[in-house]
Amino acid sequence: MDLGIEGNVALCTAASSGLGLASAEALAEEGAHVAVCGRTEARLGAAGERLREAGDGGVLTVEADITDPAHISAFVSETVDEFGGLDHVVTSAGGPPSGPFLGTDDQDWYSAYDLLVMSVVWTLRETHPHLRASGGSAVAITSRTVRSAADNLVLSNAVRRAVEGLVQTLSREFAPAVRVNSVVPGAHETARIENLIEAAVERGDVPDYETGYEEWAADNPLERIGEPRELGDVVAFLASERASNVNGAAVPVDGGSTRR
Repeated sequence: MDLGIEGNVALCTAASSGLGLASAEALAEEGAHVAVCGRTEARLGAAGERLREAGDGGVLTVEADITDPAHISAFVSETVDEFGGLDHVVTSAGGPPSGPFLGTDDQDWYSAYDLLVMSVVWTLRETHPHLRASGGSAVAITSRTVRSAADNLVLSNAVRRAVEGLVQTLSREFAPAVRVNSVVPGAHETARIENLIEAAVERGDVPDYETGYEEWAADNPLERIGEPRELGDVVAFLASERASNVNGAAVPVDGGSTRR
């Protein structure tokens, strides 16, 4: 299926690895020019090579911290300068630290809010004029914790839900020029899941990594954890003209693990 986005420009935040990178790769394979940001130079270099191999479009990698609005503004400006405009935005972010409510202090809450919510606010505020001019789209990558709380993930459970409210609001405020949707991923084989399993082993919640992995997959009817690219392909579809009547949706990509 031709998604009709060849030659379009896509900006993806926190996309030097994980689900953000998988989304950028799916867009690149469709012929889009892609710009990605991340905090680690080595990861950005590897991501850039992977994206250049994926498609014939241009690739821009920018070192940026999405919890700093000045960095986001500079990233957007550099992308527009490089490619002459902007058609699609994908917001992603690494997960906040795991832990229970009583083990979480005020700074943890403020940091998680900047990472998960304000990064999306700053990105969509900066990119809106360009998306409006192109008749573009925005897709926010959230988490299944917006639907069903997970143990020892109080920050993700509580804070990410604000992004869903933002998506619902902007899908009406930005329409008809700009469509805004979200994807709601379950567990995928990313560094984030590896870190959560390792943290569970350190806490003594599970005896070893293999048991922790099995527990993450246990409630999935497909009996496995997802591949990042399976999420990326859904993001690319939502960004494309093939999804031209999809707006304000929160699309689960979790193998059916969320019972709602």
